[in-house]
Amino acid sequence: MLAAMRLLVLGGTVFLGHEVAAQAVAAGHEVTCAARGVSGTVPEGARLVVADRDTPDGLSALSGESFDAVIDVARRPSHVRHALAQLGDRVGHWVYVSSGSAYADNSVPGRTPADTPLLPPATPEQDDAVGANYGPAKVACEQALSGAVEPERLFLCRVGLIVGPGDRFNRFDYWVSRLARGGETLAPGAPDEWAQWVDVRDLATWLLHIAEQRLAGVYDGIGAPMRRGDFFAAIAAALGTQLSLTWVDQDFLQEQGVNAWMGERSLPMWVPLPEYAGFMCRDVSGSLAAGLVTRPLADTVRDTWAWLPTAGDRSPASGIAPADETALLTAFHAAHP
Repeated sequence: MLAAMRLLVLGGTVFLGHEVAAQAVAAGHEVTCAARGVSGTVPEGARLVVADRDTPDGLSALSGESFDAVIDVARRPSHVRHALAQLGDRVGHWVYVSSGSAYADNSVPGRTPADTPLLPPATPEQDDAVGANYGPAKVACEQALSGAVEPERLFLCRVGLIVGPGDRFNRFDYWVSRLARGGETLAPGAPDEWAQWVDVRDLATWLLHIAEQRLAGVYDGIGAPMRRGDFFAAIAAALGTQLSLTWVDQDFLQEQGVNAWMGERSLPMWVPLPEYAGFMCRDVSGSLAAGLVTRPLADTVRDTWAWLPTAGDRSPASGIAPADETALLTAFHAAHP
């Protein structure tokens, strides 16, 4: 049995950070979460240290403490630089959650971190990590860590679409809710296009495994890809609903002003081709060999469906309204009799 760690989670109050902290507590580790504490609560058994990472001394409450490992989900490069300056060599192993948005070229399927170029890093003046600056900000975070932490003490995890209970962005549960409703469903693109995701619980388990084993390197944090037709069929099967898909091509959707991936009036799990042909078709054989284990899609579907009634009042960050979908299908059938 592994010895208990002193683990620092920079965050720990929502979604991935909260799940990491919860699993670490359950595994018997001593868990400290450093966060503002305004977005949520830390898991029972974890210690909350109130911290404002916007300020250079925001982690001063941890002064004098040391940790076996830290897991950080920061977006802003200044937050990473502040953490490095304040924690220094008092952390044994660094696990940083970066993003697949750091990649400069998403057009080629089957790529790995070793053969995919990165975006230029954000400059110090571009510290907001919002919109188009998100990817460059993650690259800048990675570079700050690589420049300060020895390679054998650093694990960079470029995550893809994280889904499951607690997700705030509606990119997966839109399809769970839509296919549960039944009826003719607008399916974007083509059935042989790819979908790729990771359940938040599986990703958290892997990140904790990385910290426990002191693994180092650069890996993609996402499960193996699945054809989109199979993806929809598996969701419907898990829900016990009849599948009735109408595949609507990219050109028609773009002409109708439907957006890809996320945001207002968008269809999640769909990206423009050919420029994003590799975005949801990463080769994750290296990640699987390094201990990433993913659960069956049906389990994620059923757990997400069970969680949704308790999710509270939230504005969907992705998807299209039922009336809009009906109008789009009517227009598509009229154009393709």
